[in-house]
Amino acid sequence: MSDGAKPLPGVLRWNLGDLTVTVLNDGWFQDAAENLVAGISAEEAIRLQEAGFRPSRPRITLNAFLITGAGRKPLLIDAGYGGFAPTDTLGRVPAALATTGISPEEIETVLVSHLHPDHVGGLLGDDGKARFPNAELVLHADEAAHWLPDAALAAAPDGAKAYFENARKVVSAYEGRVREHRGGEIALGITAVPLPGHTPGHTGFRITSGERSLLMWTDIVHLPAIQFANPEAGMGFDVDGDRARETRKRILAQVADERTLISGSHLEFPAIGYVVREDGAYRFVPELWVSGQ
Repeated sequence: MSDGAKPLPGVLRWNLGDLTVTVLNDGWFQDAAENLVAGISAEEAIRLQEAGFRPSRPRITLNAFLITGAGRKPLLIDAGYGGFAPTDTLGRVPAALATTGISPEEIETVLVSHLHPDHVGGLLGDDGKARFPNAELVLHADEAAHWLPDAALAAAPDGAKAYFENARKVVSAYEGRVREHRGGEIALGITAVPLPGHTPGHTGFRITSGERSLLMWTDIVHLPAIQFANPEAGMGFDVDGDRARETRKRILAQVADERTLISGSHLEFPAIGYVVREDGAYRFVPELWVSGQ
């Protein structure tokens, strides 16, 4: 592939009070609607995709987030797919991070939303060791309890064992530098918001600076053209689909009513905006980006 055909790193900075939130795009993956979507028919999912000018074979965008500011060490929320990436359309967080001028060694904290490989695979380098050698991992206690014990791996269905093995491999690379929480303030200006269902310890993060606040809701929505229009739609890889749907509907209603600025791991890059009610469902309104803001 020539240099001209290589994708440029997806990086965009946003000011939030005295903080800078930088969206780092990891790429995208694609599969048939019947393999991805649960809770509604594949036909309905395809109809909504096409109504939203999206391909009938859905693409899921993947993002990580860098938080920086004066007087604080850089903090990362998730790290993308890394070496676990199943296609060459993923695994782009390292290149995106490099454009910010921040090295992996400078990252002091990684907030782990959950232990699915598309969020934590990038915590390992190509050598299988910690990509962020000085970072502490912070994750919900229920997430650790679900994925990490020997008994959990032994009881996992054969088709899911790779997820458990990957989670254990990632966390073991940071042995001695893992902190568990159950919500509340976990870093300066950042509060963990438990959002269970997609996984037991699935967590969002409310980032506050001065009068401004942003809710990074992680995996509340994977497919914007489908799930804003029909929040009943879930994902086939939700650990608890019913609870994930309840959490999604609750959070969508909350952020719409409160006019909360939100971002998401799977919202289409640059993945920051607002949710409004529309025709009994919801619509995503991207935040206005201004160069040099």
